[in-house]
Amino acid sequence: MSQQEGEPSDRKRYEFQKVIEDLREYEGSGTQLVTIYIPPDKQISDVVAHITQEHSEASNIKSKQTRTNVQDALTSIKDRLRYYDTFPPDNGIVIFSGAIDTGGGQTDMVTKVLENPPEPIQSFRYHCDSAFLTEPLEEMLGDKGLYGLIVLDRREANVGWLKGKRVEPVKSASSLVPGKQRKGGQSAQRFHRLRLEAIDNFYQEVAEMADDLFVPKRHELDGVLIGGPSPTKDEFMDGGYLHHEIDDKVLGKFDIAYTDESGLYDLVDAASDALADAEVIKDKQEMEEFFRELHEGDLATYGFEPTRRNLVMGAVDRLLLSEDLRRDVVVYDCGDKEEYEFIDRRKNTPEHSCEGGSEAEMKEREDAIEYLMTIAEQRGTETKFISTDFEKGEQLMNAFGGVAGILRYSTGV
Repeated sequence: MSQQEGEPSDRKRYEFQKVIEDLREYEGSGTQLVTIYIPPDKQISDVVAHITQEHSEASNIKSKQTRTNVQDALTSIKDRLRYYDTFPPDNGIVIFSGAIDTGGGQTDMVTKVLENPPEPIQSFRYHCDSAFLTEPLEEMLGDKGLYGLIVLDRREANVGWLKGKRVEPVKSASSLVPGKQRKGGQSAQRFHRLRLEAIDNFYQEVAEMADDLFVPKRHELDGVLIGGPSPTKDEFMDGGYLHHEIDDKVLGKFDIAYTDESGLYDLVDAASDALADAEVIKDKQEMEEFFRELHEGDLATYGFEPTRRNLVMGAVDRLLLSEDLRRDVVVYDCGDKEEYEFIDRRKNTPEHSCEGGSEAEMKEREDAIEYLMTIAEQRGTETKFISTDFEKGEQLMNAFGGVAGILRYSTGV
């Protein structure tokens, strides 16, 4: 999918994901880990006032340790809020602060600030518990895809968006199609003709609404879903009412009973299988191209070191990284060159012997995805995160170490 306006980059999305994974591991004794979600329209001064009030009320906590930890967390949050003017950044801020258990009765104060999450924060939330509240952020990070929604019968229609997991109703229309019972004085033939004309006019109106909404976004659109009772949705689709570029994006037609705004939500539920397939289909296409090049061509690279070398040369068109990759890169100075270790993130930094026998000096240790993405960005290489929810995606992780690429030209590396 192309980058949509206001949508975070893959790098930012990954950085958020990494922070969330760390936060999920943390535990506090009692309810002393504070999470605060601040929407973009909430004045910072109001938030500071709320934090001040919570700080005051925390003095009633019986346990001295919990009381101290909660008040320290609130003070830390207040200190961070000083860096902002009247309002938060465009999509709001999430702040996590608290004393986390580090074992042996010891604690460590942690404060993390995440600006501009993938979607605007909808409401102010203050949460104090033994774990940080990460679920709302996780839902946002799972949000991928932009789909057009159309629900209609012969009485009414609604069109809108599915943005990630959020349904956004946008436009609606009511029809002037007469019921099936004709009024007195009209011949059955004339009544039938007028009714067909009214249906045709209504379908044209619905198509115009949909085209106005979807055509400007057609290059970002991942698909269109159409819902309603039979035969209405079939008549609408078969009648060629939609703009041809939108018609080509239709993923399927689905039977639903309601065509008001609630029908848009019913449509998304009915189309869940098609949406899951559409999400993973792009990953499948990338991996099919990779395997084709691997077996029949010479534009595939895989494994950390060959892919890194091809990246540095600027030869990689698309960098393929498994969504499950959790490894670090350790860079060693070996005198006249650098050498690398590609290791599990949870393991200690290993000793390294340089190829020439000289002593290795460790220069840096960095998250592997961030390391590779930095080189990719410098060379104009696109990064694709590949799901492990299908066989070839699993193979990328298990057989190729989670790192591969499709080359611009053959390098022999």
